[in-house]
Amino acid sequence: MSNGGPNAGAMIWCPFPDENSARAVAVKVLDERLVACANMLGSITSLYVWQGTQSQAEETGVLFKTDAALLDRAVQRIGELHPYDAAAVLGWHCQAAAPATLAWLADLQP
Repeated sequence: MSNGGPNAGAMIWCPFPDENSARAVAVKVLDERLVACANMLGSITSLYVWQGTQSQAEETGVLFKTDAALLDRAVQRIGELHPYDAAAVLGWHCQAAAPATLAWLADLQP
């Protein structure tokens, strides 16, 4: 198991306005080898406060898996590709991962 050192895993959470935009961004960052996997979680109901107003929206949640060394680049790229002006793109280093998972994620690195 990893504790976040070399060959560590990382995750990125991001909601999208719909399945099509989520899929388009996921395919792009997969093609660019910034992530190894994008789990599209389907329709979620988001309750949020934006610019002082409480709102609700149906969105598509995506959980991306990547190598920790690519985390900052992947978060930045997802934010650039996202259709929202101020997308919620949150990334973090995994505290533990199975060795086979770490090997898979490390394959993203050239």
